[in-house]
Amino acid sequence: MHALDAGDCTYSSVHSLNTQHVHPVVSRLTQTGFFRYFKVNIYCDCPLWPDDSMCAMRACSVCECGANEVPAPWLAAEKEAEKTCKAVQNPECDTEGCAIEMEGRVNQSLDPAVKQQLIRHDNGWRGLNNPWMAEGEDAEEFQYINLLVNPERYTGYKGEHAHRIWSAIYNQSCFTDGVSCSEERVFYRLISGMHASISCHLAADYLLDEQQGIWGPNLEEFKQRLGTPEVRDRVQNLYFAYLFVLRAAMKAAPLLTSYEYDTGLQEEDAQTRQLLTQLLANPAIVEACPMPFDEGRLWKGDNAAELKAQLQATFQNITRIMDCVGCEKCKLWGKLQTLGEHVGM
Repeated sequence: MHALDAGDCTYSSVHSLNTQHVHPVVSRLTQTGFFRYFKVNIYCDCPLWPDDSMCAMRACSVCECGANEVPAPWLAAEKEAEKTCKAVQNPECDTEGCAIEMEGRVNQSLDPAVKQQLIRHDNGWRGLNNPWMAEGEDAEEFQYINLLVNPERYTGYKGEHAHRIWSAIYNQSCFTDGVSCSEERVFYRLISGMHASISCHLAADYLLDEQQGIWGPNLEEFKQRLGTPEVRDRVQNLYFAYLFVLRAAMKAAPLLTSYEYDTGLQEEDAQTRQLLTQLLANPAIVEACPMPFDEGRLWKGDNAAELKAQLQATFQNITRIMDCVGCEKCKLWGKLQTLGEHVGM
């Protein structure tokens, strides 16, 4: 069985680990209140070039509810927390109709019981004091997004603008000057792995018939992006990024298993803690690929501090590039996956 360039792991061992132990638990975690809602700024301006993007589908933007459609307790909680709601007043906008009109839209419906608890958290998707992420503006406005009703899938966002996003990411100076050290190699593999992950999701849930609104697997798209020997490195990097994030979660196990998961839904919060403990204390996960990635080898050279600062600046630039994604649903998932890698770092 082919070995991954990640310790003693093989494709087969990682696949078995995920299928038998990780995915069954993580798929249940994503159903819980704490993990199915994501606080993010969807409407941020692009700081790098004119915001001239348009999703290929005719309705790739969010159709927000008017103030009279939002539950009163939500508005009261936002006012108390000195939050402002960026509501779009459109008398012809019907919430239900907008939700099914086109897949590019982001459904912002939220359980009122969860809304009351989440509104008190001030930090958005950028996190707090994370040196790998760009700081947001003080006046940023955030939305709470239910990820279960906004799955990552192909929305029709393609063409010149989509290519410009990835070109801007891969044209960071540490890539264009050549990957010359282990730190830069790790960084490149993480970005490539995230790119491959996005490609997998798009090919797995692809727009097959726009007129009838039919989505499903697109094997040809998968082959083009990830299924040929010429792009084998993309698959390797996908597995590498998976193991990187898994190792980060295992290292953070004491924090994650003792954290107070409070959404106001007591049964779900108890289940969240139980599932995380089940995942992070699983001997099969602890013992599998014991050294898929050895971060102890990083930042050891004479220029370690300078290199670390350079890579942090590059990660911060990628945070800003994600603000320029022209499809709101693509931006949502791009920011979420970027955040995951930033936290892992």
